[in-house]
Amino acid sequence: MTANRSRQGGSLDDLGLIEVLFYGVPALRSSRQSGVHTPPTDVYETEDQIVVQIEIAGVKQSDFVVSLFDRRLIVSGTRVDSGPLRRAYHQLEVLFGDFRAEVDLPLQVDETGVDAQYSDGFLRIILPKRKPKRIDVDE
Repeated sequence: MTANRSRQGGSLDDLGLIEVLFYGVPALRSSRQSGVHTPPTDVYETEDQIVVQIEIAGVKQSDFVVSLFDRRLIVSGTRVDSGPLRRAYHQLEVLFGDFRAEVDLPLQVDETGVDAQYSDGFLRIILPKRKPKRIDVDE
Protein backbone atom coordinates (compact mmCIF):
# COMPACT_ATOMS: atom_id res chain seq x y z
CA MET A 1 0.00 0.00 0.00
CA THR A 2 1.45 3.35 -0.97
CA ALA A 3 0.43 6.96 -0.94
CA ASN A 4 1.78 8.43 -4.14
CA ARG A 5 3.41 11.80 -3.66
CA SER A 6 4.66 13.98 -6.46
CA ARG A 7 8.35 14.78 -6.29
CA GLN A 8 9.20 18.35 -5.43
CA GLY A 9 12.37 19.44 -7.06
CA GLY A 10 13.96 20.34 -10.31
CA SER A 11 15.59 23.55 -11.41
CA LEU A 12 15.06 26.82 -9.59
CA ASP A 13 13.49 29.81 -11.28
CA ASP A 14 14.86 33.35 -10.81
CA LEU A 15 12.87 33.91 -7.63
CA GLY A 16 14.14 30.59 -6.23
CA LEU A 17 17.75 31.59 -6.94
CA ILE A 18 17.25 34.92 -5.17
CA GLU A 19 15.77 33.11 -2.15
CA VAL A 20 18.79 30.80 -2.03
CA LEU A 21 21.18 33.77 -2.20
CA PHE A 22 19.41 35.70 0.56
CA TYR A 23 18.13 32.93 2.83
CA GLY A 24 20.24 29.88 1.96
CA VAL A 25 17.22 27.80 0.83
CA PRO A 26 14.29 28.31 -1.51
CA ALA A 27 11.08 29.27 0.30
CA LEU A 28 7.98 27.12 0.29
CA ARG A 29 5.67 28.14 -2.48
CA SER A 30 1.96 28.00 -2.99
CA SER A 31 0.78 25.35 -5.42
CA ARG A 32 -0.04 28.08 -7.94
CA GLN A 33 3.72 28.41 -8.36
CA SER A 34 4.89 24.85 -7.76
CA GLY A 35 2.04 22.72 -9.15
CA VAL A 36 -0.36 20.30 -7.55
CA HIS A 37 0.50 19.39 -3.96
CA THR A 38 -0.32 16.31 -1.89
CA PRO A 39 -2.04 16.92 1.45
CA PRO A 40 -1.01 14.89 4.54
CA THR A 41 -2.61 11.45 4.21
CA ASP A 42 -2.93 8.57 6.69
CA VAL A 43 -3.94 5.06 5.64
CA TYR A 44 -4.59 2.24 8.08
CA GLU A 45 -6.26 -1.13 8.10
CA THR A 46 -8.50 -2.77 10.69
CA GLU A 47 -9.91 -6.27 10.71
CA ASP A 48 -12.74 -5.44 8.31
CA GLN A 49 -11.93 -2.10 6.66
CA ILE A 50 -9.32 0.26 5.28
CA VAL A 51 -9.46 3.86 6.48
CA VAL A 52 -7.96 6.81 4.61
CA GLN A 53 -7.75 10.16 6.40
CA ILE A 54 -6.68 13.31 4.55
CA GLU A 55 -6.06 16.74 6.08
CA ILE A 56 -7.73 19.35 3.86
CA ALA A 57 -8.71 22.06 6.33
CA GLY A 58 -10.27 25.14 4.81
CA VAL A 59 -11.60 23.33 1.74
CA LYS A 60 -15.33 23.46 1.05
CA GLN A 61 -16.99 20.10 0.48
CA SER A 62 -17.99 21.30 -3.00
CA ASP A 63 -14.31 21.97 -3.88
CA PHE A 64 -13.07 18.36 -3.84
CA VAL A 65 -13.92 15.04 -5.49
CA VAL A 66 -13.41 11.49 -4.21
CA SER A 67 -13.02 8.72 -6.81
CA LEU A 68 -12.36 5.01 -6.56
CA PHE A 69 -10.97 3.10 -9.54
CA ASP A 70 -10.49 -0.59 -8.76
CA ARG A 71 -7.84 -0.42 -5.98
CA ARG A 72 -6.83 3.24 -6.42
CA LEU A 73 -8.48 5.97 -4.35
CA ILE A 74 -8.07 9.52 -5.63
CA VAL A 75 -9.04 12.72 -3.82
CA SER A 76 -8.52 15.93 -5.77
CA GLY A 77 -9.65 19.50 -5.40
CA THR A 78 -8.69 23.08 -4.74
CA ARG A 79 -8.03 25.05 -1.55
CA VAL A 80 -9.02 28.63 -2.35
CA ASP A 81 -6.92 31.46 -0.94
CA SER A 82 -9.37 34.19 0.07
CA GLY A 83 -6.76 36.46 1.70
CA PRO A 84 -5.69 39.87 0.42
CA LEU A 85 -3.80 39.91 -2.87
CA ARG A 86 -0.94 42.04 -1.54
CA ARG A 87 0.72 40.73 1.62
CA ALA A 88 4.17 40.05 3.00
CA TYR A 89 4.67 36.57 4.42
CA HIS A 90 6.84 35.97 7.46
CA GLN A 91 6.12 32.25 7.33
CA LEU A 92 4.31 30.23 4.65
CA GLU A 93 3.31 26.64 5.31
CA VAL A 94 -0.36 26.37 4.27
CA LEU A 95 -0.54 25.50 0.59
CA PHE A 96 -3.35 26.83 -1.57
CA GLY A 97 -4.43 25.82 -5.03
CA ASP A 98 -4.87 22.37 -6.52
CA PHE A 99 -4.20 19.24 -4.48
CA ARG A 100 -4.35 15.53 -5.23
CA ALA A 101 -3.94 12.49 -2.98
CA GLU A 102 -3.66 9.04 -4.54
CA VAL A 103 -3.70 5.87 -2.46
CA ASP A 104 -3.08 2.39 -3.86
CA LEU A 105 -5.20 0.14 -1.66
CA PRO A 106 -3.62 -3.16 -0.55
CA LEU A 107 -6.69 -5.23 -1.44
CA GLN A 108 -10.09 -5.12 -3.08
CA VAL A 109 -12.82 -3.20 -1.25
CA ASP A 110 -16.61 -3.39 -1.32
CA GLU A 111 -17.41 -0.32 -3.41
CA THR A 112 -21.08 -0.38 -2.38
CA GLY A 113 -20.23 0.11 1.30
CA VAL A 114 -17.77 3.01 1.04
CA ASP A 115 -18.49 5.89 3.43
CA ALA A 116 -16.89 9.34 3.52
CA GLN A 117 -17.15 12.03 6.19
CA TYR A 118 -15.67 15.53 6.21
CA SER A 119 -15.34 17.13 9.64
CA ASP A 120 -12.94 19.51 11.38
CA GLY A 121 -10.68 19.72 8.32
CA PHE A 122 -10.27 15.98 7.90
CA LEU A 123 -11.75 13.84 5.14
CA ARG A 124 -12.17 10.30 6.44
CA ILE A 125 -12.97 7.57 3.92
CA ILE A 126 -13.97 4.15 5.23
CA LEU A 127 -13.64 1.32 2.72
CA PRO A 128 -14.99 -2.08 3.82
CA LYS A 129 -12.87 -5.02 2.75
CA ARG A 130 -14.39 -7.21 0.08
CA LYS A 131 -15.39 -10.61 1.43
CA PRO A 132 -14.18 -13.60 -0.57
CA LYS A 133 -16.85 -15.07 -2.79
CA ARG A 134 -17.44 -18.73 -2.16
CA ILE A 135 -17.75 -20.81 -5.31
CA ASP A 136 -19.58 -24.10 -5.12
CA VAL A 137 -18.16 -26.88 -7.27
CA ASP A 138 -20.56 -29.31 -8.91
CA GLU A 139 -19.83 -33.04 -8.91
